[in-house]
Amino acid sequence: MALDTEIKAQLNQYLQLLENDILLQVSAGSDDVSKEMLALVNELSSLSSKITVQKAELERTPSFSITRPGETARVTFAGVPLGHEFTSLVLALLQVSGRAPKIDQNEIDQIKKIQGNFHFVTYVSLTCHNCPDVVQALNILSVLNPNITHTMVDGGAFKEEVEKKNVMAVPAVFLNGEFWNGGRISLQEILAKLGEGSSASDFDDKDPYDVLVVGGGPAGASAAIYAARKGIRTGIVAERFGGQVLDTLSIENFISVKATEGPKLALALEEHVKEYNIDVMNLQRAKGLKKGDLFELELENGATLKSKSVIISTGARWRNVNVPGEQELKNKGVAYCPHCDGPLFAGKDVAVIGGGNSGAEAAIDLAGIVNHVTVLEYSSEMKADQVLQNRLYSLPNVTVVKNAVTKEITGTENVTGITYTDRETGEEHHVALQGVFVQIGLVPNTEWLDGTLERNRIGEIITDKRGSTNIPGVFAAGDCTDSAYNQIIISMGSGATASLSAFDYLIRTPELVKTEEQKELALTAK
Repeated sequence: MALDTEIKAQLNQYLQLLENDILLQVSAGSDDVSKEMLALVNELSSLSSKITVQKAELERTPSFSITRPGETARVTFAGVPLGHEFTSLVLALLQVSGRAPKIDQNEIDQIKKIQGNFHFVTYVSLTCHNCPDVVQALNILSVLNPNITHTMVDGGAFKEEVEKKNVMAVPAVFLNGEFWNGGRISLQEILAKLGEGSSASDFDDKDPYDVLVVGGGPAGASAAIYAARKGIRTGIVAERFGGQVLDTLSIENFISVKATEGPKLALALEEHVKEYNIDVMNLQRAKGLKKGDLFELELENGATLKSKSVIISTGARWRNVNVPGEQELKNKGVAYCPHCDGPLFAGKDVAVIGGGNSGAEAAIDLAGIVNHVTVLEYSSEMKADQVLQNRLYSLPNVTVVKNAVTKEITGTENVTGITYTDRETGEEHHVALQGVFVQIGLVPNTEWLDGTLERNRIGEIITDKRGSTNIPGVFAAGDCTDSAYNQIIISMGSGATASLSAFDYLIRTPELVKTEEQKELALTAK
């Protein structure tokens, strides 16, 4: 396999940044994947005099490790890290050579403090857009701490191992031989899970904010930036900075950007927020909100933050179908991301629950990988755009079942089938299959506000055109509200609206402003 001209040009540019010599230790066989891997490492060696290739006996074949001459290898790739993992390969080469990873010094210190031996293995698919974040984070840990190793395993190249480990969703991380985490996890989340995260005492000395934003997706980032630009004290609390955007593959309707991917946009949002004097508190989950002299936001870790105004932008999450077997078989055949997990079901039979745009797109995607797709639509007609329906019905290995009420996902260790009832006849049907992809829309992340704010029947916060809620001083934006549409660009706009409204609220409330100049402005605004 020869690298194409564009990739070689990119590698040439990156490899000039290598700071020290590195050694690629290679374990290869006679299979096609080994041949591709050998072609890749030899190409790397030909592009830089600082790279040497050496045969070795590694735990997996085909695989190669990256290390400095004379040192023990701690970063390994099993398979061919191209596709979405190309960046992981480039960063590993640079970081092992001595180039510092672009993370905060506090995170570097936390990594170096980790005690004990940690051997991580991450199973990925090269089409998974969430996997590289996990691979790169664990590689950083391995580069900075001599007690940590990490191996990326391409599930497509090691199918027997994947089946033996019962890996049915990626990324799947194993630690010291035991399953440790499924799905996307950031560097900060990894550190928190290893016991290096923040505690309630870390928040004790925080002064009250003028605006406190709860949620770190597009709406929250927009709100925080607009508030900070007003020169007022701004904080942002995020359970997972980037929100649901992190789980989105292709974005082609963000105006002025022809095409991007969710994780790239989330990173851009975070970098933009960091350009301002905004106190970012990531990996913190809100537990409750109450009003005293100031608003008090209680966090799950026990800390309490105070603010003069609050903007809630906690977004939404994938809706569960809530039938027997769904939770029990999650990551054992029940999945929510066809892009990430689809390749693990190659040649198998699967179902997609949901006939909207997400369901149709998932079925079309999967049809090119799996043996057969059964689409279950609750209504008498699919809700997907007609162009998607036309494409779906043209596929020979897709069956669409309408008026289908999902009753149960069956299986013990793994999914073995799905049971549904025909709404018209009442007859119960069972389809034998190995995977179920749930694509039935979103549910707002607002349960923590029970008894606090006015919400509609499905939990969305009710707002007016200014983003105001039923409590003065509390505003809301994005997918957690009763907005007519859930779109990234709409969430950003609503975040800006809520932030401008919060600022207007502050300057029109004299008791909340501090300086004489601000008080005079507030009185004038009255």
